[in-house]
Amino acid sequence: MKVLNVIALIVLILGGINWLLVGVFEYDAIAELFGGAAEVGSKIVYIIFGIAALYSLSFFGKVSAED
Repeated sequence: MKVLNVIALIVLILGGINWLLVGVFEYDAIAELFGGAAEVGSKIVYIIFGIAALYSLSFFGKVSAED
């Protein structure tokens, strides 16, 4: 389970960096890598980002329990 937590964190960090680039420079690195935001490769990566974010919602229970 710990490995999955680390993978989710890495994916969230990469997604966050991509959104930082979009917000500051209007540059979508994922879309650039896969030939556009509407391409299948880009959509798969965006879905992986979303799944990692949804999985990370489970961390709130762990953080709350530590306080």
